[in-house]
Amino acid sequence: MTTTKAKGPSLTTWILAGLVAGIAFGAVFPGPAVKLGLLGTIFLRLIKSIIAPLLFGTLVAGIAGTGNVKTMGRIGGKAILYFEIVTTVALFVGLGAVNLVRPGEGVQLQRGASSLQQGGVQQTSASIEQIAEHTFPTSIIDSMAKGEVLQIVVFAFIFGTACASVGAKARTVVAFCESLSEVMFQYTNYVMMFAPLGVFGAMASTVGDKGIKVLANLAKLVGTLYGAQAFFVFVVLGIVTAIMRIPARRFIAHVKEPFLIAYSTASSEAALPRALENMEAFGVPKHIVSFVLPLGYSFNLDGSTLYLALAAMFVAQAAGVHVAFGTQLVMMLTLMLTSKGVAGVPRASLVILAGTLATFNLPIEGIAVILGVDQLMDMCRTSVNLLGNCLATAVVARWEGVTFETEPAMRPEAVVEETSGMLVEPEG
Repeated sequence: MTTTKAKGPSLTTWILAGLVAGIAFGAVFPGPAVKLGLLGTIFLRLIKSIIAPLLFGTLVAGIAGTGNVKTMGRIGGKAILYFEIVTTVALFVGLGAVNLVRPGEGVQLQRGASSLQQGGVQQTSASIEQIAEHTFPTSIIDSMAKGEVLQIVVFAFIFGTACASVGAKARTVVAFCESLSEVMFQYTNYVMMFAPLGVFGAMASTVGDKGIKVLANLAKLVGTLYGAQAFFVFVVLGIVTAIMRIPARRFIAHVKEPFLIAYSTASSEAALPRALENMEAFGVPKHIVSFVLPLGYSFNLDGSTLYLALAAMFVAQAAGVHVAFGTQLVMMLTLMLTSKGVAGVPRASLVILAGTLATFNLPIEGIAVILGVDQLMDMCRTSVNLLGNCLATAVVARWEGVTFETEPAMRPEAVVEETSGMLVEPEG
């Protein structure tokens, strides 16, 4: 077994160190700590700068690459149908959990001036006609400048479909979008290097202003997320496994290694190669695995969509904003659309959450409160994303008439190895 060279502290370690240091500084020096909120503000502004180009690049490249009707065919249609059903259930599980436990109550998060002037989130629920009209952009440049996430998504979906229809003539445009998404992934990594300072400033300011009692709400938030994700995995995905007659023990044996890789690195892409291998070894035909699994990385983010529903309502509760049930449904639709195409990047859900909060006039400062414990939540949601996508390949295979009654011959390289020495921390 090869050994890796010793490295310095990982980004995760630095973020956790910033979290602890910020809590301690805020508790001991509450006055000066409040002024350190500037560090968190800078980090949040950098996060917001990612939203428009990342969404546009990833969605257009993803749709143009997999949205061709001839390529998708019957299997693609079944996969998309399954994806949308399961992610919708995940959203409602998150929504139900956050409304039941209400982890944001007691945080007393201050809303920004813009939110107060516009009357908060209730302003978005004026009428269905206004919401529908506002969904469609008049100018993509204006939408990007204003951070109108729904408008960017609608434009990207139509633009990507047009690229797929044009075919070879659009290759230059699609290649540009692919390059743009890669650049923005790297840009995100650079921004995350500032995360430890942002966490330190945000936590110091929060504890200095609100007191140490605010930490109880963060623990409540993490516990609510893990409980909701566990319910989704064991109940929702368990029911799917039973209905589709997928052998649970063999499935778990083949999926546990990529699951652990995804959990430890908080990156779905880190687990993709082994997931492809192991699901093929499980008995899913290669043409289904190679198509459905990557497609799920854009359209089937069960863990992330559940988290986004929970986190968005947590911020609303923390800000003391009452969100009508109808508006919550519109928010769920927004999250369902904007969560497509951003898997594989650690803490990419923060970008989507920032855009959704801005769209519904909820204070983006809520991200600073969540950020300190986001690593723990990111590991959970990413591993559930991976698990859900692995199950999706088996479901589509079963839908296509594949049986899993006999154990297929496992290739030597697909045999589950010891995970010690394999799991590595993400460099960015």
